[in-house]
Amino acid sequence: MHSLLLHIANEEPIMIDVEKMPEPTDTCIVGMNPRKRDGKEVHYILAEVTTVIFPWHRVTFVEVMPGEEEEEILSFVRE
Repeated sequence: MHSLLLHIANEEPIMIDVEKMPEPTDTCIVGMNPRKRDGKEVHYILAEVTTVIFPWHRVTFVEVMPGEEEEEILSFVRE
């Protein structure tokens, strides 16, 4: 499962969960659990909705959020 932050044209960004990353040939993006970045409900999506479909022409850009396995940060220290 991947978490994406979608920047929708003329709206605030929303988070969605996707099972697989979108392909370049996709015409829309399908996601589950739509929410604001802080976890609150999105005002233009009904509270009982669990899956959303956005056409790509409405999406300005997508940020891929780090997953639990990606959160470990490696740093190099020069002494």
